[in-house]
Amino acid sequence: MKIEVIEIARQGAPEVMSLTHAELDPPAPGEAQIKHTAIGLNYMDVYQRSGHYPLALPSRLGLEAAGQVTAVGEGVTGLAVGDRVAYAAVLGAYASHRNVPASRLISLPDDISDDVAAAVLMKGMTVEYLLNRTRKVSAQDTVLFWAASGGVGQIAGQWGKHLGARMIGVTSGAKNCAEIQSLGYDAAIDRTREDVAARVGELTGGKGVQVVYDSIGAATFDASINSLATYGLFVSFGATTGEAPAVAPSLLQKGGSLYFTRPTLGDYVKQSEDLQHSASEVFRLVREGVLSANINQRFKLSEAALAHAAIERGTTTGSTILIP
Repeated sequence: MKIEVIEIARQGAPEVMSLTHAELDPPAPGEAQIKHTAIGLNYMDVYQRSGHYPLALPSRLGLEAAGQVTAVGEGVTGLAVGDRVAYAAVLGAYASHRNVPASRLISLPDDISDDVAAAVLMKGMTVEYLLNRTRKVSAQDTVLFWAASGGVGQIAGQWGKHLGARMIGVTSGAKNCAEIQSLGYDAAIDRTREDVAARVGELTGGKGVQVVYDSIGAATFDASINSLATYGLFVSFGATTGEAPAVAPSLLQKGGSLYFTRPTLGDYVKQSEDLQHSASEVFRLVREGVLSANINQRFKLSEAALAHAAIERGTTTGSTILIP
């Protein structure tokens, strides 16, 4: 079976991606074959394409998608041809069709569209593990969240509000500040014209926040550390500006007996039961109207390079999907 797929022979700028035609084998035992209808775009895709994260080359890209089962391999139970499914954290999603381990597939409820599933699943599961498991955020917490206008950031604002936390979002520009305050954030800090740590001090009466979620890395490390309250937790879960510096134990001591962690979604959904639970929580909150996907950009699969360039420029907001 001939399919369309994005592949890279080397890592680098968006232009290293090329749309090619490839032969897709029937699904192996334990796999299901999926016809994609919507593909999610995540910053992890940029890391892998650019070389920030190593890949065995040549490689395909993309980590999440939604679609329809077209065939099942030997030994697969609980799935049938025609079922609507989605998945996340499985490399190779930038394709019209593909084979996926059946154990990593999530059955889609009737009231969750394919576009919404592709836009929200990986980002939503990221927020689920950050706010529910890395730190169990509650109404007693004030939270600082960087990149609040992005797909993960917008979901975090909504989820944090649902948990009763006081959410402070960091973004750029007056328009984005206004937008995130309509998506659960109690306060918005414009990083282009405000000193983030100083503004956090003003908003918290000098106490700081209980937890910082920082996906930016090197450029924001100092501001994040300086925004934390005594016993505060620094959660570094991305590095769009490069890796954060090494953290000396004495820095945590002098900052107020602070904690530092670098979690990753892969660990939190490694077990099938954790994957299914995390996805079900995301879909439950979408269904209840707590979370909205906010699909603000759509590109054709053949336009994946344009989508990557846009997300690297910081001109995208909310979620971006590719349409095969």
